[in-house]
Amino acid sequence: MITLYHCVSARSFRPLWMLEELGLPYELKVLPFPPRLEAQPYLEVNALGTIPAFFDGATRMTESAAICHYLAARHSPGALNVETGEPEFGAYLNFLHFGEATLTFPQTLVLRYARFEPAERRQPQVAEDYARWFLSRLRTLEPLLAQQEFLCAGRFTAADVSVGYALMLAADIGLKERFKPAVLAYWQRLQAREGYQRALAAQQRAAAEQGVPPHSVAFATGPF
Repeated sequence: MITLYHCVSARSFRPLWMLEELGLPYELKVLPFPPRLEAQPYLEVNALGTIPAFFDGATRMTESAAICHYLAARHSPGALNVETGEPEFGAYLNFLHFGEATLTFPQTLVLRYARFEPAERRQPQVAEDYARWFLSRLRTLEPLLAQQEFLCAGRFTAADVSVGYALMLAADIGLKERFKPAVLAYWQRLQAREGYQRALAAQQRAAAEQGVPPHSVAFATGPF
């Protein structure tokens, strides 16, 4: 049985979305945010206190984009995965990591300096600078998505899950209004997917069943 430790709408949403796209059985353990402070026994599972933690038998993983790659390669070859012999294998890997390293990272600084720091430590200019950083990199997708439905290989893949989560986070922190038209249309297509909708429902259901209080349901990113 696959086990995924998750905070609602955190980076761990990427593997949760993948699991729902693939229809795999799994156990979802929802933690209050931030788990390193609000669920200290979790430190015995992941000493860093970060989300996600993913277990599949003896396999243990903590990087959300890598978990997406693992699930796609193991359970969806030639579909959600792009194989090494396909022409767009390199583009697939690039977009898979672009979603986390390039698009999600600057948003963690927006969250930190616009939301998570105490009022006296917030830095609106820093938050805006990193929002612009994110948007400038997001714009590189605009001409591509104006021409095609998904990022690569002519189909929905794990790379779309990785980038899609970055768009989900951006929408939550108020940046969706600054998306260019093709990116916005792409985000709307992703939201309409049954796998995405099932993942949203699964995290809300598990949070309610496991008694995660509403105040701790938050975007868990960065060092928190």
